[in-house]
Amino acid sequence: MKKSLLAALAIVSSSLCPLTSNAQFNIGKAVSSAAKGVKALTITDEQMAAYAKESVDWMDNNNKVSDANSEYTKRLNRLTKGLTEADGIPLNFKVYEVIDVNAFACPDGSVRVFSSLMDIMSDDELLGIIGHEIGHVAKRHSKKAFKQELLTGAARDAIASAGGVAATMSESQLGDLGEALSGAKYSQKQEKEADDAGYDFLKANGKNPWGMVMAFEKFLEMEEKAGNKSSYIDRMFSSHPDTVERIKRMTKRAEKDGIARPE
Repeated sequence: MKKSLLAALAIVSSSLCPLTSNAQFNIGKAVSSAAKGVKALTITDEQMAAYAKESVDWMDNNNKVSDANSEYTKRLNRLTKGLTEADGIPLNFKVYEVIDVNAFACPDGSVRVFSSLMDIMSDDELLGIIGHEIGHVAKRHSKKAFKQELLTGAARDAIASAGGVAATMSESQLGDLGEALSGAKYSQKQEKEADDAGYDFLKANGKNPWGMVMAFEKFLEMEEKAGNKSSYIDRMFSSHPDTVERIKRMTKRAEKDGIARPE
């Protein structure tokens, strides 16, 4: 049975992950944290891109990806039609059929949406979340987070010993890199930057940016309900006042632009 991604609802600051037979994330870390930060290490953009692609490919192979005939895939394809690139980065979209509520976008433009998130979001709300995650890509937040994991995480020794050549990653190292992609925790400043970049991206591509506000409102409602917390909410919103302020700020932008809120 293939390994599984660490439960997205349990992740707060980790990154990529594989899935178990019951669609829960539960990868173990096989490399000691003592390997981290041993000595200075550098990595080229080309090497980082290769590691990102290998990590994404590994995730796709270790999760249940909706096939072309799935209603999830058809819906995602319909919503993202015409969304081909973000600031020069080509985009591609897939659905992971898992029970956790999550979505993430990788430095290479791979956007992965979890079916359980799609189950609770309207089309506009889902597009708002996708726009926000793509905002992290456009602002290079996901690239910075992934590079940090490569330089300090469990894979750093393999990279260092490769002597400038792309290192061969073990299953556990790919799992750790996967966690870095799917569960990266960003600062409030970065989240706000992703809000703005996502808003601009949606508007420029003919999508209604109100969906971002509507998704935030739904997450805030979920956050306020006892026992209905998720790590995705934790990662996006560190406090209620900040969440409310972000909703107000994005609402003001949409109203200023004269964009009608969907019914």
